[in-house]
Amino acid sequence: MKSPLLACLLGAALTWTLPSAQAQTLRWASAGDPLTLDPYAQNETLTNTVNGQIYEFLVTRDPQLKLVPQLATEWKQLGPQSWRLKLRPGVKFHDGRPFTADDVVFSIQRAKQPSSQIAMYANAVGEPRKVDDLTVEFSLPQVNPIFLQHLTTIYIMSRGWAEAHKATRTQDFSAKEESYAAFNANGTGPFMLVSRAPDSKTVFKRNPKYWGQIEGNVQEVIYTPIKSDATRTAALVSGEVDFVLDPSPRDLENLARTPGVKIVNGPENRIIFIGLDQGRDELLYSNVKGKNPFKDVRVRRALYQAIDIESIKTKLMNGQSAPTGALVPSPLGSFNDPALEARLPYDLAAAKKLLAEAGYANGFEFTLDCPNNRYVNDERICMTLASQWAKLGIKTRVNAQPKGLIFSKLEQLDTSAYLFGWGGSITDPESIFTSHFRNRGEKGVGEYNRGNFKDDELDALVAASSKEPDEAKRQQLIKQAFKRQAEQVHYIPLHRQFIPWAARSHIQVVHRPDNWLEWRWITVGPK
Repeated sequence: MKSPLLACLLGAALTWTLPSAQAQTLRWASAGDPLTLDPYAQNETLTNTVNGQIYEFLVTRDPQLKLVPQLATEWKQLGPQSWRLKLRPGVKFHDGRPFTADDVVFSIQRAKQPSSQIAMYANAVGEPRKVDDLTVEFSLPQVNPIFLQHLTTIYIMSRGWAEAHKATRTQDFSAKEESYAAFNANGTGPFMLVSRAPDSKTVFKRNPKYWGQIEGNVQEVIYTPIKSDATRTAALVSGEVDFVLDPSPRDLENLARTPGVKIVNGPENRIIFIGLDQGRDELLYSNVKGKNPFKDVRVRRALYQAIDIESIKTKLMNGQSAPTGALVPSPLGSFNDPALEARLPYDLAAAKKLLAEAGYANGFEFTLDCPNNRYVNDERICMTLASQWAKLGIKTRVNAQPKGLIFSKLEQLDTSAYLFGWGGSITDPESIFTSHFRNRGEKGVGEYNRGNFKDDELDALVAASSKEPDEAKRQQLIKQAFKRQAEQVHYIPLHRQFIPWAARSHIQVVHRPDNWLEWRWITVGPK
């Protein structure tokens, strides 16, 4: 007998349908949609995952996130600031053009452009130089302790294709620019784009001339964004979709008991946190005139100490989160150090005292920008924070919108406060340090410091850690950077989210800690 919840969900599924099932077709869904097919225009996990089936890296990750060759077959460090890579012969792009060193040089340079959201990674790997058609050397501006890991973030595009379609410039997503590369794609990967209808449906087919091995049997992939948690769950339960990347935590218990459905669970390398505008002299979207409360560390600490993170973990996240005080995607990045992972204690009395000392005993008003289709329970987290901060007399207006709108808003620094997440396959703190902890500067440095704070001490520590070759010395610099962030509360860390996936029982997938769904590893079995 079905539970009332599942009966309701099945009823909802009747009003929403997908094309009938096809043999070896994977039909999957999540709350959001890929933001663009230009592989450098946005650095967002779902967008990266979809683009990562079309485009490939020089170096990639295996199911355990270990580095393995992809378009590069081997590499050698020639000196502290020099690397040589041998490229894979016989590889062709989907349109038949051969893959050569020219494409590598072009891709790195394109990824460095101001409109690129991965410019900080592309700049970190230095200047590429073609030695011959299948050899590239990189000259780095400084020592880069994670050079090879940075290569796992830069997709390789076809120079000839980009030139032919006037797509040599990275799409300016924040300016709402449209470009050929935003809606069309031509990579070397195992899947090819068939059709793209943003916010509706995107269809792919297996690349029949793929150079590598495809372990699974998927021939066609149909992706459909389904914003509503209830409708997404209903579609899975009814069999309208085979896989859901982001099932609602509240539905997990019922889904685990549902015949024909299974949960594939695991922690994600992703930190969820709050950013605050500390750059403007007058806070936007606030009733405070002539000044900015968030410039005062006492106010930032007060907001932090008013957060009942254990309540969020148990009541909202259903235990599917790991609260932390370290602003880094993986605990490996903080060396699993309890002192660095420790949070400021939840203490309303202390928070009220700090607020009063800062001159805001009666609180104030501000707007919290929040995506509603990006992270697990993102809008609900923002609403919960608003209710907890209300106990300080602070009125928080939650502006919850789809991630495309929110991300574009943040890129323009058009915010007073925001919920954000950061993660991926890199566990080293460098993955978040240069992008978030640095003062905003050129070449992608501080690109994601959307609160626009300026902390010269923190900036210097991170800059030094990014180029320190001695492992012990680098570890000390990293720890000092974490301690400085904790003292200044430039960001308010919340938790590392867990990522449960939900699938029909005949679907076999490989769960990676970076929430990456690799289609070539998927097997669609008999129902």
